[in-house]
Amino acid sequence: MWVILAFISALLLGAYDILKKLSLRGNAVLPVLFLASFTGALVFLPLIILSHFYPEMAGNTFWYIPPADVRAHVFIFLKSCLVGASWILSYYAMKNLSISIVSPVRATGPLWTLIGALLIFGERLGGMQWFGLILSVVFFWYFSFAARKEGLSFLRNRWMFCIYAGTLLSAMSGLYDKFLIREFGSLMVQSWFSLYMIPVLFPFLVLHWYPKRKKEPFRWRPSIPLIGLCLVVADFLYFYALSDPQALISIVSAVRRSSAIVPFVVGVLFFREKCSFHKVIALLGMLLGICLIVAGS
Repeated sequence: MWVILAFISALLLGAYDILKKLSLRGNAVLPVLFLASFTGALVFLPLIILSHFYPEMAGNTFWYIPPADVRAHVFIFLKSCLVGASWILSYYAMKNLSISIVSPVRATGPLWTLIGALLIFGERLGGMQWFGLILSVVFFWYFSFAARKEGLSFLRNRWMFCIYAGTLLSAMSGLYDKFLIREFGSLMVQSWFSLYMIPVLFPFLVLHWYPKRKKEPFRWRPSIPLIGLCLVVADFLYFYALSDPQALISIVSAVRRSSAIVPFVVGVLFFREKCSFHKVIALLGMLLGICLIVAGS
């Protein structure tokens, strides 16, 4: 059952990227991001309210969110700030780059998380992890070569810097998640993090986008709320799969990273983006490296 949940989570993450691309085409970035995040917050708000007024839920329901003290709120709010910066950069990159470029770069998140753990926490790597790390870096370089053949420089394009920075901030969030989930539990972190995204993003919406809304008009699309719903359900299924005593985190995480294949294929078939043999090989090589890193953990 946990394997099925992991695959559904991966498919939803792939759909999440596709819905972002559909919503951002010819649209203002910040309103799309804010409304998508607002939808995610609405999912958890009833659970937080019910858990507060009916503490007896704790004994007989999976949906109970325990009360959080000031310390927990401060730490989770910091995560929202970190993820908010990552999402703003990634959404701008998604709008201005092809989805077949953005999704594979985002899929390298575990690679940078591993490097961070190596540098910050002094973790030691096994042979399989070193091989996966080297393989991922080599194919990431190969991917940049494939992009250059299509006229896109990985070093001179500002939107590429946005997706680099967004991916690195996401990797930092992944390192931070290890501490948060151990301290406070996954459902508490996911629910309050989703809620805190609203005050984190609102100032950017009001101060940065609203004054120039006529130059960057916003157009409502039904795909916008689906972005938030896809991410919430994908993350929930991921954590639920890991809660199974028989679940192997190496398999669950590897399956989750395969989500990059879905938007890559859709980008080529639906959005008519360029697809070369080099890009396909580079994507599969990076994913293989990520799988080896996770399997060796």
